[in-house]
Amino acid sequence: MVTSDHKPTLPVWRAMIVAVVAGLALLGFTIPASAATNYVALGDSYSSGLGAGSYGDSGSCKRSANAYPRLWASAKGASLNFLACSGARTPQVLSQLDNVGSGTNVVTVSVGGNDAGFVDVMTDCTLGSDQACVNRVAEAKAYVNGTLPGLLKGVYDKIKAKAPGAKVYVLGYPRFYKVPGSCDVGLSDTKRSAINSGADALASVTSAQASSAGFTFVDVRNAFTGHEICSADRWLHSLTWPVDESYHPTANGQKLGYLAALNAAG
Repeated sequence: MVTSDHKPTLPVWRAMIVAVVAGLALLGFTIPASAATNYVALGDSYSSGLGAGSYGDSGSCKRSANAYPRLWASAKGASLNFLACSGARTPQVLSQLDNVGSGTNVVTVSVGGNDAGFVDVMTDCTLGSDQACVNRVAEAKAYVNGTLPGLLKGVYDKIKAKAPGAKVYVLGYPRFYKVPGSCDVGLSDTKRSAINSGADALASVTSAQASSAGFTFVDVRNAFTGHEICSADRWLHSLTWPVDESYHPTANGQKLGYLAALNAAG
């Protein structure tokens, strides 16, 4: 006779567990496994980490050890496929996606600034008059509002096709300047305000397209507020050497700006 406080032996426990699992399976339940995080970082120089140093052997792509994708992957224990490359426009990001597999479950991407003529805008605003700068920014904004939405849709559609189960975060761009700020030399406040308005136009269009695709837009403008060029604690390079690092986030900008905004987004 078995008393009420008798505990089943180990083989009996195993048999009971097998029976319970089999019963759950018949009812359509499964016991989830702990899935690995397969993370792909796509995009341009703001995702590759240009300006943050420590580029290793990444060549002209300038993939920094201090870039937010590496920092996020390290903190989460994720497997990182780091494809972002300095200078990338939407066609190059489409090419990056050729290396993305269906097992990817997290994607980050930043793209659109180069398509809109970021380098040309900064060159014209640096060398030209206030009005020339305002006109060039207006030209870029017309492109952002008229042409860029379709280009972004093409990128986002391919992300969904290549990684249908992924959580996708679309990261934007910071405003460059604190206006008025502490800079006594360089661009006028008229030029600085015009350039900032271009960043706002990019954010508006990118946010709308990301939302339409079912992606999460990560707006970094608030994270960089108080840390723009001409602020007391800037996280962005002004005109600098090497020149390609100009107007890009520093290591602090990647960590305290981009990474912090990504973490806050979920």
